[in-house]
Amino acid sequence: MSIRSLNGTDFTAMVLAGAEQLGQHAEHVNSLNVFPVPDGDTGTNMNLTMSAGVAEIKRKSSASIGEAAGILSKGLLMGARGNSGVILSQLFRGFSRSAAPYEELNTLQFAAALQNGVDAAYKAVVKPVEGTILTVAKEAAKHASYYARRTNDITELMNEVLLKAKEALAMTPELLPVLKQVGVVDSGGQGLVYIYEGFMEVLLQSDGVSRTSLKKEVTPSATAAALKSAAQPEVVITKPAQQVIAPEMPLSAQARLETEDIEFLYDMEFFINRELGENAGVAFDDEAFRKALSVDGDSIIIIADDEVIKVHVHSKTPGEVLNLALRYGEITQIHILNMREQHRDLLTAGMDIAPSPELFAEIPPEATRSMEEAVLPADEMAPYGFIAVSSGDGIAEIFQSLGVDVVLSGGQTMNPSTEDFVKAVRSIAAEQVFILPNNSNIVLAAEQARELLEDERRITVIPSKTIPQGMAAAFAFQEDESADTNRDQMLEAISRVQSGQVTHAVRDTQYDELDIKAGHYIGIHNSKIVATDETMLQACEDLLRQMMESGDEVVTILEGDEADPEVTAALAAWLDEQYPDAEVEVHLGGQPVYYYLFSVES
Repeated sequence: MSIRSLNGTDFTAMVLAGAEQLGQHAEHVNSLNVFPVPDGDTGTNMNLTMSAGVAEIKRKSSASIGEAAGILSKGLLMGARGNSGVILSQLFRGFSRSAAPYEELNTLQFAAALQNGVDAAYKAVVKPVEGTILTVAKEAAKHASYYARRTNDITELMNEVLLKAKEALAMTPELLPVLKQVGVVDSGGQGLVYIYEGFMEVLLQSDGVSRTSLKKEVTPSATAAALKSAAQPEVVITKPAQQVIAPEMPLSAQARLETEDIEFLYDMEFFINRELGENAGVAFDDEAFRKALSVDGDSIIIIADDEVIKVHVHSKTPGEVLNLALRYGEITQIHILNMREQHRDLLTAGMDIAPSPELFAEIPPEATRSMEEAVLPADEMAPYGFIAVSSGDGIAEIFQSLGVDVVLSGGQTMNPSTEDFVKAVRSIAAEQVFILPNNSNIVLAAEQARELLEDERRITVIPSKTIPQGMAAAFAFQEDESADTNRDQMLEAISRVQSGQVTHAVRDTQYDELDIKAGHYIGIHNSKIVATDETMLQACEDLLRQMMESGDEVVTILEGDEADPEVTAALAAWLDEQYPDAEVEVHLGGQPVYYYLFSVES
């Protein structure tokens, strides 16, 4: 029995199966990371992104393919992590826009939706690279458009899509030489194939067709090894370190505010169930409700559908707000915070931001907040605010000393989501917010957050790809300069920094002229492996030797949570001997995965 159309119920089942298939193979996707380092995270990012979409589609299912795809897209968009997660969310965002008018999709419409997803994903990437998930999605969608004119069976079409995706995945090493060099296929493309396999599994079960015609996925010869467990050594600073201090740096945005200046002090968030209460079924007048709330409130957000109205407002009179809401149904999930009280607590504790409880875990992502929103009238907003991504307590403290308002915990092994950035921006009472992603795999999520909030706040993403670049950018900021001037100065500061990382290899591989062995240490200069050795000290020295140019640069060493204090001491002594004109600083970074991070600045 053929399946001639795809509805929302079928699509939801496909999504759940695709997410499960991806989740089961996330570690395999991680193992396909081009660099043989213990932080391959494409599988983790794609899995977390799909999980956010699944949570949303489980919360509110629909028999309409247009509605179901839109629900999934919303969850993926806010939960997107890393480049692979953002691209995945864009694939389904484009798909949902194409499917929006339909209750069901036939083969031609399904193929068109896949192609629309590809178009959206390519637009989201500034410089698309072939041989990646983009290529796999593009080739699969292109073949779908061709084959859809020859069949009206959704199952047959999806099988062709899957086979073409696998074929394109197998070809990725031919398009991206570095993949061929290390003997793997593209990790993001492999993740997408797993999702498509889940889709196919559901369609075959519905169709009663045997799976024997399906081929196995492309599997590279190399697999990742697990991180070795080791006790964390005590880190000893063996050389006096110049403190990283920005003279007369501006206070954080929160510290600039006076508590009594918070006029609309009650932060309220709740839902109105339009099907319950004495006024159930009353027509909702969005404009009149907003106008009434604005009399004694601001920061008004209202999202309404036929069943539920979600309300967010900062108000002087919470009782009046609730009375207004009761006109349209029964109030549920009420959440009220006194922002003056919270601000006093922040100042007393010397913190920039205080986390608020996750009281809305069961509602849509845009309603959840781990940080208090700080949307204030324009005359109460600070001119600038900063967000930086960091892994390691020591690195976070350095960013805070440089005036960063919000430090998001993240890095190569755990990328902040788009929603994390949205929450962070909204928590800062500043007219202009600069974001320092500090990782090439996080820039897209930050840019996606900027696009989502472009009507709400001025946001500039400084494309810092490493922690040293982010620190240099933050140090270059001058509060008395314009946003454009600061952007240019920060970009210039980034260009003067060379970044180095030392970790260990998790598999044997060949990279350029290097013969890398599992367990040996590797040195990464910017984004290229340039050194490997069985001893940590030698790997560090070989890396720094390639990073140093004139010999009189400023060298900063950030010790990771598994750094060896003896290696740190020996490395500092070696730098003193080999580069006596260099200025060397040693700091406790506390970062995972990387034993040392190096910054060399001219």
